Amino acid sequence: MSELPRELRDLVLSGPMVHLSTINANGSPQVTVIWLGLDGDELVSGHMRQHLKLRNIERDPRVALSFDAPRVPGIFLNEYAVLRARARVEPSEHAWDLLDRLAKVYMAPDATFPVPRAPGYIVRYEVERVSGIGPWAA
Repeated sequence: MSELPRELRDLVLSGPMVHLSTINANGSPQVTVIWLGLDGDELVSGHMRQHLKLRNIERDPRVALSFDAPRVPGIFLNEYAVLRARARVEPSEHAWDLLDRLAKVYMAPDATFPVPRAPGYIVRYEVERVSGIGPWAA
């Protein structure tokens, strides 16, 4: 997918908690919650350690990301997005900087990421398909 729809970019920038689904070595699903941001037109997440989700991505880059739009009272089915993507893990000296930037969205505008500065990993997501309910869905 070349460019994310503006409404989807705005939703990502608003700081929804994102469910990242990866595939375990035995083929079973693994789901975790992450912070998601943008680096230009690319979706990114930061990680300080190489947990199972990163090892799964390195073995099989197929992932799904899902997140809700802010809840609207009285709506039967709230807007949400599901992204099918290919992910790649990059060791990075800038992972903490990304997480510190995201802490200002996910925690508070004056927050500092509460882990000592160190090298980590940045995951970049190449979105292949967007679905869900909202203006971003085909």
